[in-house]
Amino acid sequence: MTEFEQLIDRIFGLQADDSFEEAALEVFRYQYVRNEVYRRYCDLLGRAPAEIDRIEKIPFLPVELFKSHRVVSFNRAESHVFTSSATTGSVPASHFVYDLAVYERSFMEGFRLFYGAPSGYCVLALLPGYLERKGSSLVYMADRLIRESGHADSGFYLDDLDGLALRLKRLMESSTRVLLLGVSFALLDFAEKHPMPLRNAIVMETGGMKGRRREMTRQELHEKLCKAFQQESIHSEYGMTELFSQAYSKGSGRFECPPWMRVLIRDSNDPLEVSGSPRRDMANPDEAVTEPRENMGTRSGGINVVDLANIQSCSFLATEDLGRLHQDGTFEVPGRFDHSEVRGCNLMA
Repeated sequence: MTEFEQLIDRIFGLQADDSFEEAALEVFRYQYVRNEVYRRYCDLLGRAPAEIDRIEKIPFLPVELFKSHRVVSFNRAESHVFTSSATTGSVPASHFVYDLAVYERSFMEGFRLFYGAPSGYCVLALLPGYLERKGSSLVYMADRLIRESGHADSGFYLDDLDGLALRLKRLMESSTRVLLLGVSFALLDFAEKHPMPLRNAIVMETGGMKGRRREMTRQELHEKLCKAFQQESIHSEYGMTELFSQAYSKGSGRFECPPWMRVLIRDSNDPLEVSGSPRRDMANPDEAVTEPRENMGTRSGGINVVDLANIQSCSFLATEDLGRLHQDGTFEVPGRFDHSEVRGCNLMA
């Protein structure tokens, strides 16, 4: 078994909280050797592997560098490239992939962890804007979930909101569990045109409002969708082109990561100052934090993500998102930085 294969098995075998940091440090050393872009970034910061003995000391690569550099931890040709959406005149991010099986394992095991087998749902994907371009990792994930669901009515919808409404009304007359997965602006369009009670459905938004409708807070978005679909809560997915893993919120506004992913918070004024939070032990969840949530401390600032499934590119990324990290390891995403680029990119110019 190769070192890469051993790391993959270890990453997806993570359970207890105390093994995450050890695995993260091992992945950091692995990528420092193999990822030229990341190694240059670490060297420019003066962060040598010998000095890195805890996760908060690991350098986090600004996600903006995926727009200008080939961020890879392999020395062969890629098998696939995921690209982000880009507004007119902007440059999309590119995530070069050597082995798609790692991405598939990450999103499939993550989905099963939070929602069970896809075969338990009829999966309806409302992803205009993503379907209309090539290279969307979200479309790739949704397509696999649709196929794994095995339901005859599962499928994608582009602009056919009337057809989606008819399909949902029929499904609501049965006992079929439905997952309606949609980009935010499209779900709002659908909610305004076809409000209806979705008794057997999970409505999950994936973000994606910029440039299509008026920007609004996640709370405002969820209130509108809850009212239109008579839902108690709206679920959310947190992911991006540069990541292989997703965090999910089941309606509280707080996202939870799978065991191989973790969010840390960096100081908004000092991007190299990073703080973490205790995480629930997935093997012993009942022995985790017992203090009431309202009494727990929070940390606010820029979101840094450790995604160990990103073994083929970079597992340590500084995003453009602002976040609040709670003591139990869950996090909120209230917005994004005003500036379009994460500070630190100029080091690699």
